[in-house]
Amino acid sequence: MIIMLDWDDLKYVLETVRHGGLSGAARALKVNHATVSRRIASAERAMGARMFDRAPGGYRPTEAGLEAARMAERMETASHDLSRSLSARDQQLSGALTITAPQLLVERLLAPILRDFKAQYPAIELRIIAANRQLNLAAHEADVAFRISDTPGDTLVGRRVTEQSAAVYVGKEQAERLRCDPQLPLDWIRFAHWPGPPAALKEAWPERRITLTVDDMYAALAGVRANIGATRMPCFIGDVEPGIQRLARVPLLPYRPIWVLTHADLRGTRKVTTFTEFAALRINAMRPLFEGRTPAEGSSF
Repeated sequence: MIIMLDWDDLKYVLETVRHGGLSGAARALKVNHATVSRRIASAERAMGARMFDRAPGGYRPTEAGLEAARMAERMETASHDLSRSLSARDQQLSGALTITAPQLLVERLLAPILRDFKAQYPAIELRIIAANRQLNLAAHEADVAFRISDTPGDTLVGRRVTEQSAAVYVGKEQAERLRCDPQLPLDWIRFAHWPGPPAALKEAWPERRITLTVDDMYAALAGVRANIGATRMPCFIGDVEPGIQRLARVPLLPYRPIWVLTHADLRGTRKVTTFTEFAALRINAMRPLFEGRTPAEGSSF
């Protein structure tokens, strides 16, 4: 009996090689370990070759496994190329349009833009992926990406829609304590992935103590609102957030700009260009907020 190779099985071989074992492959493919193991065994039977050595330390790819992974990677690339090519042929203002952006950007900026775009172009089905990780546009995980970055990627095209500034923000109760006793050390919320407080803060408030370490802006914002400490955040968030205000004596700080991007293969697609131009125009009109030129009244002390 001839067993025909199921090309989909090769995807499981590829991800196991990429991630160094079943656990990483299972996470990437959103399946359980048993499924990965079963699909690898199916590929081995069809190919008549062992793809992995089952060792106590995990699955180690054989030469046949590495060759199968290379073949699967070429197939994956071809599939992505075909998907983008077919999408680029679509010149209708209808159908699905997948947009990705960081979660806070969706909540604080994009939601009203998406609402107004949908009202004007009801035949376009908007799909939003709110993710702080950067999706792979070359793999067609999304059509349009909003990124806060100095370097958005060589394979992407688009525009830098606004510069940004940041400031140091503090809860109103903490601000009042500092006002009453300027000698108090500044309680500070640090980001785990940032090197430390900006130099301007060190100069203005040399006495500081870390009261909380966070890994995302939502957590930092919650900490400032709860008067746990002060922290740096983009002005478009801090200047409109009730219950917090800019910290005294600290000037505006540079922050990464916002880009709206797509893959080069999709830049001529009508619904992509229509959406990116619509969003860029709306964001550009709010530049004073992003650049920190419109703080709320009484936002500093």
